Amino acid sequence: MTETITGPSMSLPEVLVLLGALGLVAGRWLPPAARRPVTIGAGAVLVASATVLGAVGIRWQLLPVLAGAALASAFALPPLLRRRAGRPVWRARWWLALPGSLACAGLIAMGPVAARAFPVPEFPQPSGGFAVGTRVVQWTDPLRPESFTADPDDRRTVVAQLWYPAQKSPAGTRRAQYLGRTEQEARTVAEALAGGVGLPGFLVDGVPRARSRAVVDAPVAVGGERFPVVLFSPGSGGVRTQNTAWAEELASHGYLVAALDHPYDSAVVVLADGRTIRATTASSGDRDRDEELAAGWTAVRAADLGFVLTELERLDRAETADPLTGRLDTGRAAVAGHSLGGAALQAARQDRRFGAVVDLDGYPHGPTAPALEQPALALTQEITAGTDPRYLPRLTDALEHSTATSYRLTVPGAGHLTFMDGPLYLPPLPSIVGTLGRTESPRVVAGATLTFLDAVLRDRPDDPAEALRAYGKVYTLSPSGLGELRG
Repeated sequence: MTETITGPSMSLPEVLVLLGALGLVAGRWLPPAARRPVTIGAGAVLVASATVLGAVGIRWQLLPVLAGAALASAFALPPLLRRRAGRPVWRARWWLALPGSLACAGLIAMGPVAARAFPVPEFPQPSGGFAVGTRVVQWTDPLRPESFTADPDDRRTVVAQLWYPAQKSPAGTRRAQYLGRTEQEARTVAEALAGGVGLPGFLVDGVPRARSRAVVDAPVAVGGERFPVVLFSPGSGGVRTQNTAWAEELASHGYLVAALDHPYDSAVVVLADGRTIRATTASSGDRDRDEELAAGWTAVRAADLGFVLTELERLDRAETADPLTGRLDTGRAAVAGHSLGGAALQAARQDRRFGAVVDLDGYPHGPTAPALEQPALALTQEITAGTDPRYLPRLTDALEHSTATSYRLTVPGAGHLTFMDGPLYLPPLPSIVGTLGRTESPRVVAGATLTFLDAVLRDRPDDPAEALRAYGKVYTLSPSGLGELRG
């Protein structure tokens, strides 16, 4: 991924509102000859830009700017109006006006600070040779009852979003909505994600406005090349779109990525018929009970992943015309996941069709048997005193119970949410998203994933361990019985 994320935190109308508000504050301190035209011009820019934002929707970050502008207007405009009417004009002395001006400027400054902390995410331009297309599919497994409901006739339904190599679309083609098929779905998902971590939904009101780099239903890339398949399971309470930047980067390099929503486990799932399924999974607070619950949820996720791979095999062999028929190399398939999506390890144990595993800081719940036969890459945040002491031993045990060589990559500066899209739209606080930043976070996670998958699924001759060292500290775990761990 080569593009530096340069998208502004504020749109042009928002910037104009900001400048208009600052102009109202500054007008008080200009020479008399400039005071009137600057104040009137700033007020006109402010009103026009605020009107535009009122039509398209005002983000909460602009509220302190508008409050500061309103306060400044109350002091800046009356003297101008009295002068025009020929009435005496009284102006406060500078030492009386200064605190008010500073208060207005402080309110106005809160706007860009808040916009920087909670921006409309700007997705990096994928670096591969393909443009990226996307589509959403929904499949129901007739053989699996829905374990989260009491209805005996209810069958497990899974929603998946596909990202695939595509032909380049004409300039100006509208890019895919982030978080959902429609802006309404995106808002529903954003509010559910915020609520899941105890935040008010308005804090992330910019996220549903975002557009990713993919184009919905873009024509599949020309040629007869078949695309290796990567399935993805999100974190607990996560959603299929939570790793969009990662998925688009992989697709641009010739992979098909299928990311799943797990109904009743994902924060919210909007089905094709409009029904909305919200998460019902929740921690009990008891460690042993929570481990038992997580193992059960992991088993459901693993079954979902295997089912979707089966559906992709059917799609590739479909007799009815579909753009992806004949283009999916399901014989070269990997399974990946973030956090509770460490269910990817369990899916690989149960389904030997998966040829590789990528664990994005995922906790391995459930049994470690049977032995893992596929090579795995586990990316982890830095292990500190605050890390769950059970995490690293469990992860190492899961990788050592393998008949294939696996790798653990510790990424310096990474936090748990570094391994998803969070750094693109959450406050840049190390405790939340690490210290890699909005540009480096997606580059490192996708780059390491591609390095591993290219070596394992595409038989590239490079040593994965050597190449992975560009992204952090690498430990190679050899097959069971050898017990070799080298950095």
